[in-house]
Amino acid sequence: MYIIEDKGGAIALMLAALFFLGTWPAVLTLLERRGRLPQHTYLDYSVTNLLAAVFIALTFGQIGESKPNMPNFFTQLTQDNWPSILFAMAGGIVLSLGNLATQYAWAFVGLSVTEVITSSITVVIGTTLNYFLDDRINKAEILFPGVGCFLIAVCLGSAVHSSNAADNKEKLSGSSSNYKIKTRYLFVVQVDKDIPAKDSTHKDTEMGVSSDVSNSNINTEKAKAGTAEFLIELENRRSIKVFGSNTCLGLVIVFFAGICFSLFSPAFNLATNDQWHLLEQGVPHLVVYTAFFYFSISCFVVGIGLNIWFLYKPVLGLPSSSFKAYLNDWNGRHWALLAGLLCGFGNGFQFMGGQAAGYAAADAVQALPLVSTFWGIILFGEYRKSSKKTYSLLVSMLSMFIIAVGVLMASSGHRKH
Repeated sequence: MYIIEDKGGAIALMLAALFFLGTWPAVLTLLERRGRLPQHTYLDYSVTNLLAAVFIALTFGQIGESKPNMPNFFTQLTQDNWPSILFAMAGGIVLSLGNLATQYAWAFVGLSVTEVITSSITVVIGTTLNYFLDDRINKAEILFPGVGCFLIAVCLGSAVHSSNAADNKEKLSGSSSNYKIKTRYLFVVQVDKDIPAKDSTHKDTEMGVSSDVSNSNINTEKAKAGTAEFLIELENRRSIKVFGSNTCLGLVIVFFAGICFSLFSPAFNLATNDQWHLLEQGVPHLVVYTAFFYFSISCFVVGIGLNIWFLYKPVLGLPSSSFKAYLNDWNGRHWALLAGLLCGFGNGFQFMGGQAAGYAAADAVQALPLVSTFWGIILFGEYRKSSKKTYSLLVSMLSMFIIAVGVLMASSGHRKH
């Protein structure tokens, strides 16, 4: 079994985990914005997320000879360590519920602010729990100022969201009514493209579109990011419709996800270190690779089960689907599979680094909004054509996140095996 022994290796794993865990949400958001049903996306994601855990267990978990206190993966599968297994599986359940919730929250609240709020809750609750579970191996005088930096960044992130929402409202109120009519017309044509010409003319009248508007004279050129036209086109294209939705609903989903995320790392910590002494005398602790395997199995079962249910009983106004329709939906499947791999390896690297340097320090990966915001700006044009106030708040938020990452990583201790 391969064990990370030095602090530098642990920090390198945390940085890799930070990139992976900040990137996969952007990939799923991209698919939702392109109109793919989130149920289909999450089913694909769940498969490769599990495969990543199996790969880590069969490689890192089997490297080298098995030791009495650190058995290899296959050796540990036969041992009586059910209390630790249950903690690992509980962590996988809450992580799956959190991930499932965020795929809807990204649409209602936005990628950046969703990641900021969920990460802040994780740091405040999860990092504090991990600090005490780890027998305070992290430097408190450094760790908790890092938590404070996250809280400041959260306040700045909320201000960014508020300012950007005001900017978008102003853009929409100032957009041309002509463009809105054209966009609505195109949306109706896309939905009712099989309606005969006579019925289509009647539909045009219902929508308030004059008879002289047709596909030949409508400008279908892609709108520029940051404009009102871009926001309207996005709403017409995406799978989860958010215009006119209740903002509180999105925030409730975000806070639920944040609480779930704050619990999965402490549960994994208990699974690998048995701080409550639930294992029988002489039974070795669950090694990180075996714990991650069981963790991912429960994550997979919950994700698959709930999303198959959502295929037939969708939520939040999504259309119903079927398992056959899912199997035939290859639009963007490779991106969903990639997202599962990124999340799987990201979680695995986070746990490997946490086992070496302390799970409280490993929670530095909760600075993933730094990465997600970067992808949000590059891929989705978030904050394009925003006000100077929004830009200044955005720079302040990102700067504080960078400081928070550095401070939490500086607090790393070294676990005594």
